[in-house]
Amino acid sequence: MEFHVPDVPLLKIFSFLDAFSLLQASQVNRCWNSLAENDQLWRNLCLRKWSFCNFSLCPGSQTWKQFFLKQTRLEYRMASVKPEDFIFKEASGNLGILGPMAYLSGHGHTMGRQEKSVICTVSSKHMLYAWDVQEGTMIWSSPVQQSSIVRLATLPQLQLAFTADLEGTVKVWNCQNEDALATLTMPRACFSLESCLTNDGPFLMVGNSEGDIYTLTVPELRGVSKVSAFKYSVDLLHCSPDKKWIFASGTHQNILPVVFLTESLLKPSEGKSPLSLSIPFPSCRRACWAPRRTGRITVMYRRGSFKKTGFTTFELMAERTGDRTDIQAHQIATFLLPLHMESPIWMGVGDGNMIVFESGPSLFLFTISGHLLQRFEDHQRTIGNLWVDSVHVLTTSMDDSLHLYMWEEEGRYPYLRSCCHLEHLGSDPAPSW
Repeated sequence: MEFHVPDVPLLKIFSFLDAFSLLQASQVNRCWNSLAENDQLWRNLCLRKWSFCNFSLCPGSQTWKQFFLKQTRLEYRMASVKPEDFIFKEASGNLGILGPMAYLSGHGHTMGRQEKSVICTVSSKHMLYAWDVQEGTMIWSSPVQQSSIVRLATLPQLQLAFTADLEGTVKVWNCQNEDALATLTMPRACFSLESCLTNDGPFLMVGNSEGDIYTLTVPELRGVSKVSAFKYSVDLLHCSPDKKWIFASGTHQNILPVVFLTESLLKPSEGKSPLSLSIPFPSCRRACWAPRRTGRITVMYRRGSFKKTGFTTFELMAERTGDRTDIQAHQIATFLLPLHMESPIWMGVGDGNMIVFESGPSLFLFTISGHLLQRFEDHQRTIGNLWVDSVHVLTTSMDDSLHLYMWEEEGRYPYLRSCCHLEHLGSDPAPSW
């Protein structure tokens, strides 16, 4: 190089590069190679690509660059998955009907430390179970509860599980001790649970049948704030990936969804209502935060006498002027599904510009503006559940089949690649591919 660019502006330039370009820049000369090893650059790349995960760095372990390259190689191997690469384990015993499920550990990424993948699920026997996914074995079960457990949430970073039963009793479990770490009886039935780990510590949000939202400390379950948000039940509570926003809504046709500034719920001011903004789309059915776009949320709603299903995407911003903070929601895209299409129940979002949803036995991929990109017909019967993150899309059907897709990012739009299909055939001890 004929001239030397100072380190600070060069680091700023490097911060706009993707991983491949950064690796190329590191080969220019020794100076660029040294700057391209900057840990903050690679940490930002990790958060940009896997922002749905929760990262922690163990001192003395691998660098963020090493972690990025390791995870990328792992995703490449997963993309070329074969049936023999999967392990099938079937739960046995008198467990009752299994209900809601959530990850307890192993779902996030902890650098420098191996973690078991553990999931929690509840059953019709009024019990909470913890399972080792790799071994397919139950590693813990709670005592039988007095009432049916109807809500389940987890905080994988702290390996805690939260339950709410029909009588409004909320409990915190570490899935090791027999007794719950804390118990709180709410005045009304709980309709939604959402946990989040913020810079101020872990918290649990509880929405009840009367439209109230409680914010509680974890694990003590001490009250921090209470907001009377709606006249009807709070059916949906979702914390944004950056923990800045809380989306709340009910499915009643007269309820307008509300977005709260998380800080105003965690640090309430006496005599002041928490900062919030109503979104003018009633009859909300689902809502998903974009994992890679700060403040972007897509809402699925029903409209009109024909119950048309629509999707609208908003960009949220908080502007502070002196002591005043204003919340703004900018609608960036919206569309309605055609009347002949069966209304979806489940949805998810990809990079912030893609919407995935089911309709009957089919899976659809649309842009947020309503452009149909892909349609999959991999199930014979109605799709009963749909899971979406930045890497995978997973569907299960009423015909006891499961299908796995993976995101690909070549070309103008990300698209889905069908990977594998799993079916359980009658009395066969293992599923077939």
